Parts: sequence; structure tokens; C-alpha cells
Amino acid sequence: MSKPEPLGFRREVSPLELFFDLVFVFAVSQLSHHLLEHLSWRGAAQAAVLLVAVFGAWAYTSFEATLLDIDRRATRWMIVIAMGLGLFMNAAISHAFTDRAWAFVAPLLLILFFGAGVTAVTVPAADLRGHYRRLLVWTTASAPLWIAGALVDPGPRLWWWTAAALIDLTGTWLAHPLPGHVFSSRNLDFDADHMLERLRLFFIIVLGETVLTVGTAIADAPIGVATVLASAGVFTALVCLWAVYFGGGENLVTAFTATTSDPMRSVRLAMNTAYIVQAALIALAVAGELVVAHPEGHGSPTLALLLFGGPALYLAAQAWYYRATTNSAWPQRLLAGAALAAAGITAVWLPPLASLALLDAILIGATALLTRTHRHLTDTPPDGS
Repeated sequence: MSKPEPLGFRREVSPLELFFDLVFVFAVSQLSHHLLEHLSWRGAAQAAVLLVAVFGAWAYTSFEATLLDIDRRATRWMIVIAMGLGLFMNAAISHAFTDRAWAFVAPLLLILFFGAGVTAVTVPAADLRGHYRRLLVWTTASAPLWIAGALVDPGPRLWWWTAAALIDLTGTWLAHPLPGHVFSSRNLDFDADHMLERLRLFFIIVLGETVLTVGTAIADAPIGVATVLASAGVFTALVCLWAVYFGGGENLVTAFTATTSDPMRSVRLAMNTAYIVQAALIALAVAGELVVAHPEGHGSPTLALLLFGGPALYLAAQAWYYRATTNSAWPQRLLAGAALAAAGITAVWLPPLASLALLDAILIGATALLTRTHRHLTDTPPDGS
């Protein structure tokens, strides 16, 4: 197997990569349905554990495809195999905590070990080969916990899988260090623009899946003024969340990545943030289904937490990312997230339609503020002249 040449140009996202994404976006729908059917702290913990596993498999494979060059035949085969395994894994999400634990765990571990193993052998940079060998050590540490969880009864399974997910997540956030070996990506040759584009496109597809989830709820709800208002309100919230980033925010990220000496770090932080963004969108999708199904019902702590907590978490995660990278446009996001958190307390006693109107008012204001902020930062020269 020949090794790829170091990257010296920007590659476009390939159709195969987008095809691969669709298999994993399917998981977002499955996770939303799981949470909707298990509206409890335990159900939320189960959804979180499954999200860490599923998005981790997507993130690692996408990173590996970028490093190894999607135009190579061996890399394309790696993607196709991971895609097939991912389809079976994601199809088992709704029964992972009942009678299909192995149908979820076996494909997950095969994806993780296969992709990391291929990359550890074939990636051209010695530093990256060493990093992926350390990644395999971390995966080997969590694998017995995933397997043990599949072996035990559904009751204690959550504890085993939570421990496994925490190991995987900690490794991802810390870049899989081992004693005496810490990964440094500074000045490494890496197509950061390609990977950021992967994340942007994946985010758009996930938003589309969220729209589909809410659209299904609309189709199942009786036609009436309240249903129409609820549907319009949820759609408005989704458009605002899209605009909060795509209303110029992506330009700031692209400009920062183009000038930093460590573009891979920018991508890694974006990946880490994406875990939280996925969780936030799943929470909003479930809240949207609840509001559309019962627009004139009574408020509840569960609905308030999902409806306001999801967008608040979304903005807080973005605030952290912008603070850690561009060091701009983050106070506005943090302020909007705090406003949503405060409004969520009030929403416990409000009817769903009133809560949704309050959510939209805050998000529309935040979108307008951030759009102006992004435009000002983009038009202002770095030296402030």
C-alpha cells in the first residue's frame, strides 16, 4: 500500500464523504426518537452515551479520511467499510439498551480499531503515526468497558458504557496523551479547510434532519391555528440557530484558521464543540416535537429544559470555541445563552406556545446582534486601522 504525498493544496469535499455523512446523520434521528421515548434523566444519559460513541466514530473516520486523502483507493474502501458498519450500528440505537447491545457495540469497535489502525500505519507524518498508535491505546482501554456493558443486563449497562464513553471523550478532548508523549500539531501539514468544510456540511445536514423530525411531528398533528403557530415557531428557532453561525461567523473561523500556525488545533476544537452542538440540536428537535404535538398544553420543567436548554447549550459551546480560537464574537453568544437560561426558568409556568414565542424573540435578537458583530469584525482590518 503506497503512502500518500503530503498535502499541499485544498481538496474539495467528495461525494463519497457526503454519502458517508448521511449514514451518521441517520443516527441523529434515532437519538431524537430515543430521547423522546425516554424523557427522563436516565434516558438523557443513555442518549448522551450513544451520541459520544456515534459522533466519535464519525469524527475519527472523517479525520482519517482527510489525513489519508479521499482520492486514494484504499481510503475510499476504508470509508465504504466504515459506512456499512455505521449503518448497522446506527440502526441499533433504539434497542442498544435493550436487546441489541452487540449490534451497536461490535460495529462501533470495528470502526474505531480499523480506521485508527490503517491511519497509524499509512499516514505519512511520523508524529501522526505516533499519535494514532496512542489513540489505539486509548481505544483499547475503553473497549473492554463497551464489551462488558454489552454482556450485562440492561440495568447496569448504562454504567459500563458511561465509563467507556468518558474514556473516549477524554481522549478526544486531550488528543490522546500518554505518559511522556503529548501530541503537538503545530506546523503539521493538514488540510484544515477541508475538515472545517466537512463539519459545516455535516452541521447543515444535521439541521436538515432536525427539520425532518419536526416536519414528521407536524404531519402527525391535527391541522389548526395552534399547530401552525407552533410549527412556524420551531422553524424560526432552527433558522436562527443556522444564522448564528452562517451569518458571517464561519468567515471569522476560516480567516483564523488560515493565519494560525496550528490549524489542526482549530479543527480539533471544532470537533470537540460539535459533540455539544449535536446534543443541543437533539434537545431542540425533541422539544419541537413536544410543542407541535401539544401547543396549548401546560408548561413543565422537562419541556423548558429541552426548549431553552438546547439553544443555550448551543450558544455556550460556540462561545467557548470562538473564545479559544478567534477570541471574538464570544461575549454576545454567552450573553444570549444566559438570557435563554433565565427565560427557561420562567417557561416552566408558561404554555408551550408562549414559551416558544419567548424563545424566538431571544434568538431573533441574538441573531441580529451576532450578524452585525460578524460583519463588523470581517470588515475591520486586524490592526484596527
